[in-house]
Amino acid sequence: MDLDAYIAEHDGEWRRLEKLTRTSRLSADETDEMMMLYQRASTHLSVVRSTMPDSLLVTRLSGLVLAARGAITGSRGYARHHFVRFFTHTFPAAIYVAWRWWVGTSVAFVTITGILIAYVATHPDVQSQLWTQSQIDQLVNHSFEEYYSEFQNQNFALQVWTNNARLAALALVGGAMILPTVWVLWQNALNMGLTGGVMVGNGRADLFFGLIAPHGLLEIGAFLLAAGVGLRIGWSWIAPGPGLTRSQSIARAGRSGIAVALGLVLVLAVAGAIEGFVTPNLPAPIAVPIGVVALGALVFYTVALGRPTVLAGNVGDLDEFHRETLRPGT
Repeated sequence: MDLDAYIAEHDGEWRRLEKLTRTSRLSADETDEMMMLYQRASTHLSVVRSTMPDSLLVTRLSGLVLAARGAITGSRGYARHHFVRFFTHTFPAAIYVAWRWWVGTSVAFVTITGILIAYVATHPDVQSQLWTQSQIDQLVNHSFEEYYSEFQNQNFALQVWTNNARLAALALVGGAMILPTVWVLWQNALNMGLTGGVMVGNGRADLFFGLIAPHGLLEIGAFLLAAGVGLRIGWSWIAPGPGLTRSQSIARAGRSGIAVALGLVLVLAVAGAIEGFVTPNLPAPIAVPIGVVALGALVFYTVALGRPTVLAGNVGDLDEFHRETLRPGT
């Protein structure tokens, strides 16, 4: 490769990047331009180092890349732009592109849980094999309801938020190996099925669903979303997409999964606030509609913002700047 020709071809881009780096206030278009030129300069530096390691050019490009990176990471406008774009494009697209997985996971989970509740509720002998009568009476008449008022509202909300975030993380990350996520799903379905079966079988269906529904619709929905996205990650290396190697396929699905994980932090915070402040303090006729609205808002958000974004070609992948490697050939 001719070094002089390479410099002549790209020198204009480098000078433009240097000028943008030294500009104190950039418009949104200029910020995007600086981001693109920074990525290209990084690739140029890699090419020069590997094919024609000229010390002067390497020094120039290294300084330029470092200065541009500092300007980008220290730019409030850049950070604000990408923060907003994450919630208007990346996160909803990452959810929507995996909709078949989390819808399928949700249908299977609800079906199995419903069957377990119905079976346990209609088979008192099963209940007696698992618990003594005093334990059943304690659960039905006291402990299930008292669980939601045992701690102060703010402490309880933080506790359930962290616990739900842990479960969602296990479901999402475990999806890379598939079986761990299936196990987490089964454990939660079994727990809900047994508890719900005892409550329903002893005439407390109204209490069970009245306390579960306000926060549970959004909380369980977020958990199932994480599980569905996790299973999609696992399937991506079993059956890579067209034109993708297994490593490329799982990398893209994994980056999309990271976007979902970040967004679910906020979703689960909302669910925790509902469980901490709404469930124990408001009657079911008021609390349950709040849960329905919360879940409906998440679904509407996903379809309204995610669908057009995916149709436009954004599959919920992280921005190129945040990836571990840059695309070659830029």
